Amino acid sequence: MTVFENLQQIIQDIEAAQPQDVEALEQFRIKYLGSKNIIKPLSKGFRDVPNEQKKEFGQLLNKAKQDAEQKFQGLKDNLETAADEAVGDDLDLTAPAEPIALGSRHPVSITMNRIIDIFSRIGFAVAEEREIEDDWHNFTAMNTPEDHPARDMQDTYYLKNSTSMLLRTHTSSVQARTMTTQQPPIRIIAPGRVYRNETISARSHCQFHQVEGLYIDKDVSFADLKQTLLYFAEEMYGVGTKIRLRPSYFPFTEPSAEMDVSCFICDSKGCNVCKYTGWVEILGCGMVDPKVLENCGIDPEIYSGFAFGMGVERQAMMQYGINDIRLLFENDVRFLQQFQSAL
Repeated sequence: MTVFENLQQIIQDIEAAQPQDVEALEQFRIKYLGSKNIIKPLSKGFRDVPNEQKKEFGQLLNKAKQDAEQKFQGLKDNLETAADEAVGDDLDLTAPAEPIALGSRHPVSITMNRIIDIFSRIGFAVAEEREIEDDWHNFTAMNTPEDHPARDMQDTYYLKNSTSMLLRTHTSSVQARTMTTQQPPIRIIAPGRVYRNETISARSHCQFHQVEGLYIDKDVSFADLKQTLLYFAEEMYGVGTKIRLRPSYFPFTEPSAEMDVSCFICDSKGCNVCKYTGWVEILGCGMVDPKVLENCGIDPEIYSGFAFGMGVERQAMMQYGINDIRLLFENDVRFLQQFQSAL
């Protein structure tokens, strides 16, 4: 049989082929369109065809390829249509829909939104900014000298090949950006994710969330700070919650304090959560250091202010009795489903 006759026979076989199922269709594809199809070897015989017949042979060769492709696509469409019709015949449109499982908000989101809502009631606006920050806004503007431990590479995630760009270690950088772009009065809270190079354990993680607050105006005093935080404590943990302020140190506030609340779990009688002291530490605070105001272009002789900051995960863990911070980042559905009632 000549190559002409062989090619004509292949064309006839393609036209006559009628695969009835997916498996037979796949065999058709492999035979005529696969990488080792039976048409390909005939192309190599093109050089042995007499010159006066090359045009005709080339046309037949193209026809064989096109016929195979068209036949395959047509048969494929027919089989898919038949399959869809078969499914449609068995479909009961009156049957009830499959139940859709309700999602739930993450305990960190629930807690953060609650904190935002409380401060929004007394005039604090929400300010959000970038998580990749520069050294000045994250450290220098907040009165953190170059030799401060927070700048150490063991504590801060710096970007590769950069000593000035980093993942923010606190949302204080939002305060710095707000103070350099707005004039007092300023009253904001800055919620968001922050990063620190810490060993992951039941009580610490390399990423977590903060809500920081800032209030700057004329004649702002420590009494204003205390009353604001007392209001927050009662709204967050219940009417009658007491607070106490213990002297502390932060580079961006002076004077500075740690704030404790009376333990709402044991009613200050003593438990594992409060370490049997009746008090639970929840945030740090203080009056904005005049140097910070000066760094951000605000005259400390005219304006004063206070700032505070808290970890959201810590609040959530106390609120819901969670004893391991890692549970908040594992995305275990069994854990998250417990908070459906908090929607």
